[in-house]
This record gives sequence, structure tokens and C-alpha cells, in this order.
Amino acid sequence: MWTRDVEHNGVLATCEELGIGFVPFSPLGAGFLTGTIDTSTTFSGTDFRSISPRFAADARANMAMVELLKRIAERKRATPAQIALAWLLAQKLDRTDSRHAKARATGRKHIGAVSVDLSDTDLREIRDAASKITVQGLGF
Repeated sequence: MWTRDVEHNGVLATCEELGIGFVPFSPLGAGFLTGTIDTSTTFSGTDFRSISPRFAADARANMAMVELLKRIAERKRATPAQIALAWLLAQKLDRTDSRHAKARATGRKHIGAVSVDLSDTDLREIRDAASKITVQGLGF
């Protein structure tokens, strides 16, 4: 959700043209889009997020994306992570990334995303609001 360049640089169009599924890297933003990371969160020196610009204290402006997910999640009785994954599934990329799941329990918790019904209005709201958010920090 917070790295959308493939929508504009031809990658998704090429995948669609060739019938190739797109596998997004870290669809929950290395945990950021779950809503469990806030301005007080610290990372150990061995955690890549401790040196990632996206997770730097001055980049916590990225919380606007989480707040958007929380608003929708509250309405849908879901978690921010489930909304992010439901949004991803609604993009019809044919596949989602499961390589980065830390544990089966995490996967089970987020599996509810397949049951979240995001209407066209919900998707438009997410798209419009997300387009106004400038994500801080480049890459992971």
C-alpha cells in the first residue's frame, strides 16, 4: 500500500499482459501497516527496521497510512492488517506474498482479510486518501 510505483512504472501492466502474477514484497510494510508500530516503538540493532528510513523516528508521519487503515477497519470490524491485505486482494494481482510470514499464527490472524468485503466506495476512499499521503523514507 505504501509503495505503489509498480502501478505507474509498467510492471503491473506487463505482468497482466503476460499473465504473470505479481508477488508484492512485504505487503504489510514489515509490520508497519498492522498498526502495532508507533512513535515509541524501538527496534533491536539486528532488526533491519532499525536502519530503514521508513521506520526512522522522523518518518513516523507514515502513521497517516495506518490511521486510514484503522478508520476503515473499525467500520468493517477488522484489523488494519486485514484491511491492507483485503485492499491488496482487491487489486487482483493473482497472488499475495506469504514468504515473509513469521509464524503460522500470524498468518491465521490475518487470514480474515479474505472475508473483508471492501466495496467500490471503500476502495475509492482508500485510493483517494492514500494518494494524499506522502510516505516518508525511501525503500526498506
